[in-house]
Amino acid sequence: MRVSFLVPAYNEAATIVELLDRVSALDLEQQIVVVDDGSTDGTGDLVDDWRSGRDNVIVVRQANRGKGAAIRAAIPHADGEIAVIQDADLEYDPVDIPELVAPIRSGVADAVFGSRLIGGRPQRAHLFWHKVGNRALSLLTNVLYNTTLSDMETGYKAFTIEVLRAIEPLYESDFRIEPELTAKICRGDFRIYEVPIAYYGRSYDEGKKITWRDGFPAVYALVKYRFRDK
Repeated sequence: MRVSFLVPAYNEAATIVELLDRVSALDLEQQIVVVDDGSTDGTGDLVDDWRSGRDNVIVVRQANRGKGAAIRAAIPHADGEIAVIQDADLEYDPVDIPELVAPIRSGVADAVFGSRLIGGRPQRAHLFWHKVGNRALSLLTNVLYNTTLSDMETGYKAFTIEVLRAIEPLYESDFRIEPELTAKICRGDFRIYEVPIAYYGRSYDEGKKITWRDGFPAVYALVKYRFRDK
């Protein structure tokens, strides 16, 4: 099954080439769609150079509008049977992708969440309040949607392309895209699985963008999409 990697990228010149090398090295039939979300550090130019001679790579450029807007821009270009959201910052290692998509490839899952919180893979020990916030948001998700997810905010989510089309339109342009995706998948009566993944989290000095303040809009989004029609 062909896997479409949807890669939102904003000022990730330090990691984007290594990320693309790691994805390309996977033993998967694949397509890579990179959306340069208004980078000012040359990220888009590095991707243009890297894709030279490769016919399975698409680069989309847009003004800076946020992660959700970048994912929306990538979706129309996806031509695989499976879509995977892949951050460009290497907090998530593509080596975990074969296990992430395995339940879909075997036909038992429609969507798979890579969990940083169920153990079994390397985890950087830092940012206590982020972990507390992630657990609180996952608990709220489970209460609202009657599910058992351990890590709803994970950046590693895989879906069949049919699921991704079914939950459109997507509205959120910033980090609220994660609760929106989670909410719509949970409401859609899809078969959801979790698998453990590694997490090489960055500090703010190293370029981490999401903050504790993003937790409050995430709560609002979870509640909103629980009761909102498509």
